[in-house]
Amino acid sequence: MSSTGFHPAVLPIARRQLLRIGTAAAVGAGRSVFAADDVTQPLTAQADHCIVLFLNGGPSHLDMWDLKPEAPLEIRGEFAPIASTIPGVSLSEHLPRLAQQLHHASLIRSMHHSVNNSHAAAVYAALTGHDRGEQGGGARPTDNPSPGSVLAKLRPADNRTLPYISLPYKTKEGAGGPLQPGFLAGFMGPTFDPFWVLNNPDADGFHVDNLALPGSVTPQRMSERTQLLSGLGRGLRTKEPALTAIDDFQARAFELLTGDAAQRAFNLGLESPEIRARYGRNIYGQSTLLARRLVEAGTRFVTLSWAPDANATWDTHGDNFNKLKNTLLPQFDAACASLLQDLQERGLLQRTLVCVLGDFGRTPRINANAGRDHWNSCYTVLLAGAGIRPGTVFGASDRTGAVPVESPVSPGDVIATIYRLLGIRSTTQIYDSLGRPHEVVPQGRVLSEILV
Repeated sequence: MSSTGFHPAVLPIARRQLLRIGTAAAVGAGRSVFAADDVTQPLTAQADHCIVLFLNGGPSHLDMWDLKPEAPLEIRGEFAPIASTIPGVSLSEHLPRLAQQLHHASLIRSMHHSVNNSHAAAVYAALTGHDRGEQGGGARPTDNPSPGSVLAKLRPADNRTLPYISLPYKTKEGAGGPLQPGFLAGFMGPTFDPFWVLNNPDADGFHVDNLALPGSVTPQRMSERTQLLSGLGRGLRTKEPALTAIDDFQARAFELLTGDAAQRAFNLGLESPEIRARYGRNIYGQSTLLARRLVEAGTRFVTLSWAPDANATWDTHGDNFNKLKNTLLPQFDAACASLLQDLQERGLLQRTLVCVLGDFGRTPRINANAGRDHWNSCYTVLLAGAGIRPGTVFGASDRTGAVPVESPVSPGDVIATIYRLLGIRSTTQIYDSLGRPHEVVPQGRVLSEILV
């Protein structure tokens, strides 16, 4: 018998299938890692779902949504501003569709952090609100958890869907490097890691690995095997009550493997060709469309990382303007504008929080390679949907976009605000495997100024 208490000869396929489905399905497994908050009344969640479009690599705030047309050419760059649906607020000329949806959103133009300018450290800060205080490095089991992981435990989805999904890449810290920190459950344990969707949703025959039964296993046969598995472990669970959580894991995995709700959510063929084209027929556009379908199906948290590695897309040290105008901005414009429009038209935006984040901005002065370098002193993020005051610009940068001059905001503030809208206090304590308590976002301030 294996160390798990399951006899390996009894269930060779079914057991593997249950495990491969991803530990995110097991949101009820194991002992609770959360303590009760020290306030008696729970928060009222304004959002049931959250979609993070993470522009991995550091998008240029000066060429997207904080243009400086009066600055010298070596700072203002090549792009002209265009009017948006927020009076007096402009975006880049290469974001025309998003400009028509901006009234649904709030821009924060005074983002900054003291984290060093390496991607990994800044990504970790942006996604968790914590500063690891080191230069680079991949994901570690001692990291603070992603909000998606925290939400998977505290507000689990029902058995028909996966609570926390990350797609379409496990972004590396440089080509061939380690997995970036900030996406995983860290010290909460792999049970609460995301379910990874790593196949290209724009490819013909797109499917999700490990989310269907093998062809030789029928739902009835799977049910019989699951019952047998449960029976074999019953004696152990009598002696060790904590193992009863295995039953919950089995039930969730069985529901996902045999039901059609998850399969339908991932079936982009159910969307019209017109809608798919509107999002953009590329890996990021179709991943954004998939994110919308997933929250419709009940998934709590979806993170889309817009790069296979930190240097691949938004890290525009060279040829910044051609990369932005020819590829990055048209793809992002189509995907983000379509997402906001669809969520609004489908009545989902009121309960879905959309966050467009990045690790930092880019340098005000254009370098010798027609690019911009890392700049953590000032940048912009966008929040929209559930509980966010629409049509708002919060904070401001100076005349060159170098530093905030009004209402500075940190990544911890943004993450604390996201938690607040999802019904979780930033002071909620999480316990690691050694029983040590950690506040979810100890340095974050909820940005009440941008909340309704």
